[in-house]
Amino acid sequence: MLFGKKKEPTELTAANAAVSQTAVDPSRPQGKGRPTPKRRDAEAANRRPLVQDTKGRSPEEKARIRAERARARDGMMRGEEKYLMERDRGPERRFLRDAVDVRWNIGEILLPAMIVILALSLLPYAWSRSLFMLAYGVMLFGIVDAWLLWRRTRSRFVQAFGKEPGRGSAWYVALRSFQMRSSRVPRPAVQRGDELHRR
Repeated sequence: MLFGKKKEPTELTAANAAVSQTAVDPSRPQGKGRPTPKRRDAEAANRRPLVQDTKGRSPEEKARIRAERARARDGMMRGEEKYLMERDRGPERRFLRDAVDVRWNIGEILLPAMIVILALSLLPYAWSRSLFMLAYGVMLFGIVDAWLLWRRTRSRFVQAFGKEPGRGSAWYVALRSFQMRSSRVPRPAVQRGDELHRR
């Protein structure tokens, strides 16, 4: 070789081992003591069945689980904080729900109106075909009503909390206004016509 004698493979191996031994810091941990699992194995270990097997459970345990689920559902319907979903928790979300529930909303009659219009449109009459224009009109009125509701709710929210509503609040109010009162979750905690205030 031009620059010296070529090292043998055994000499290179010994040199690398010496470098690795001197590069190790004794104050640092030497690893987790086990090989890193493959991604496929890790995903399989974390996978949970959608429907859990209840064959091995006793009747008492099954009854307890059913009672806990019923209690959680009732608490969610009543608006108890610990049973609510994350999107429904807090006094701000409660205020937004109350703003929808204290009034009549055009959106809440939209679904029944659509069912009636669809049934009438199937009649063998010429005038029944023009009912779809009425459906579009109800939808338009519902959208405008939801927009006006949001504007009024936003100003009331600022007065009550001293800040602007959080992100997604407008959509939260609009979706609730298009739901029938009996199907809203959590259930309305105020009556129509009540005074809206912070609870």
